[in-house]
Amino acid sequence: MLPKGAFATKTVAAKGCRRRGAMRDDEGATKLDQIDMRIIDRLQSDGRMTNQELADAVGLSASPCLQRVKRLEKTGIISSYHAYIDLGKVCRHVDVIAAVTLNNHGLEDFETFEKMVLAMRYVVECTKVSGPIDYLVRFVCPDISSYQMLSDELLRLGPKIGNLSSYIVLKTTKRYTNVSLDDLVAPPQRPPTGR
Repeated sequence: MLPKGAFATKTVAAKGCRRRGAMRDDEGATKLDQIDMRIIDRLQSDGRMTNQELADAVGLSASPCLQRVKRLEKTGIISSYHAYIDLGKVCRHVDVIAAVTLNNHGLEDFETFEKMVLAMRYVVECTKVSGPIDYLVRFVCPDISSYQMLSDELLRLGPKIGNLSSYIVLKTTKRYTNVSLDDLVAPPQRPPTGR
């Protein structure tokens, strides 16, 4: 661990960021140094912390810290801030994950399905996946009959759906809230060659 005020010079590239005004590597990806990584890590854990608290946590003064946060927001690396709520403490609901397989796999079929799902009430997440199914769609509905109407609508109005399997979520053991960037951007460890 570095002492406060000491900074590593290692930079990593954030792939897929193509906006103007940011440092870029030869491939056009936004460069992130260890301070940027610490800022991202802290904001993932607490997006409501003040700029001064963040600056203190990463070893910067307030102004340079705010400039870095603004740059991370401008490049789209930080895209939004959210509050996670415990729905069970607010209302009764049913959480359902639907595994959907389309009959046809043309680009138009995928686009039509995605547009339809985006317009559906109670859809909170839709993820295209590889393997024997095409999509995982998560619904949070007031009750099971509301979900039943949505699944019927999906089967009736969407592109030809080959299979729709529904799974009621009983418990979420771990919720996706943040990602350990150090684990993702560190060079992969190679196993010993066995010489």
